[in-house]
Amino acid sequence: MTIRVLIADDQMMIREGFSVLLGAMPDIEVVGEAVNGREAVDRVRELGPDVVLMDIRMPEMNGIEATREIVASGGAAKVLVLTTFDLDEYVYQALRAGASGFLLKDASARQLADGVRVVADGEALLAPSVTRRLITEFSRLSQEPSLSPTAQAAYGELTERETEVLVLIAQGLSNAEIAARLVVAESTIKTHVSRTLVKLGLRDRTQAAVFAYEARLVIPG
Repeated sequence: MTIRVLIADDQMMIREGFSVLLGAMPDIEVVGEAVNGREAVDRVRELGPDVVLMDIRMPEMNGIEATREIVASGGAAKVLVLTTFDLDEYVYQALRAGASGFLLKDASARQLADGVRVVADGEALLAPSVTRRLITEFSRLSQEPSLSPTAQAAYGELTERETEVLVLIAQGLSNAEIAARLVVAESTIKTHVSRTLVKLGLRDRTQAAVFAYEARLVIPG
């Protein structure tokens, strides 16, 4: 299946460069571009892409606000945030807004394409150490649990094993790594992950990781 991508960035060279790189991939099609957050929201509604490559700093509406609107719309589009800096406070805000991960703008063509594939497949672009470092760094801003009453109630519905899996997700482990750690089948872990996401009302593993940090299930260190 071809992955349909929308590129949102206010710099023409970035848009054109990513469009050329992704367009060379047999399983990826760039279906549109946007020059600001507002246009990105409109283009997502119009084109229905699978993945949005979203710059953070854009005029009219920034990438964080655009991500929040796109996720809130309930559509299928997943947001992959683009940033120039590996420690950018706005990236953590974008993850909280519903982004499924992030990439640096100097990523190679292979990293870019693989990132799009991972996010389109419903996984989180969370494994790279830079992402773990970023989430750890900015979760320090909240030293106390910051869950809403609704989120706290949902958390209370998790089983002990689901909570254990949630913590390991936040540590950046894949399903295979979690299965090895807990000595169970990978299919069992997939079931636990799916049930955990449903109970917590989350879209993907990145949101699960953010939830775990904000619930202080994982203490930055």
